[in-house]
Amino acid sequence: MNDTAEASVHLDASGLFCPEPVMLLHNKIRDMAVGEVLELVATDPSTTRDVPKFCMFLGHELLEQWEESGKYIYHVRKAATTED
Repeated sequence: MNDTAEASVHLDASGLFCPEPVMLLHNKIRDMAVGEVLELVATDPSTTRDVPKFCMFLGHELLEQWEESGKYIYHVRKAATTED
């Protein structure tokens, strides 16, 4: 794990499958303040494709992602967007 940024919001989407992890991410990030960092933990391998696309599309910053013990972990910083 690389602690680039301390996550202030945690979201565990373990056991959920596409599209649920990204839907939960979208709902959670909507309620966050600009600049806050969210840590998402997921077990669905499709999140390795979906989370970066989500961030790119909405302008949020994917700070880091890694796999650890069968879990996919992401740190996402909320950006100021019109589509959050």
